[in-house]
Amino acid sequence: MRLDVTALALTAGLLWGAAMPIVASANVIWPGYGQAFLALVASVYPGYRPAAGAGSVVIGTLYALVVGAVGGGVFAWMYNLFARRRPGGAA
Repeated sequence: MRLDVTALALTAGLLWGAAMPIVASANVIWPGYGQAFLALVASVYPGYRPAAGAGSVVIGTLYALVVGAVGGGVFAWMYNLFARRRPGGAA
């Protein structure tokens, strides 16, 4: 079985891209919600600041869309590569 690299990249990008604004918006409404998660994300995404308002939520969401898509694409590509090399793997 092979994975469709484009489909998995889009799926992962949309899922991660949807999770980020949900948690970030909840943090703006309820300070303290997801604070540890958002601090971790802020340490990786330049320009993103937790609880800094709508602009920061948009920045975090854009980063999440790109990172999710790249991560999903790399995962699918590596899966297909290793599945093909395994005896009895996909051709």
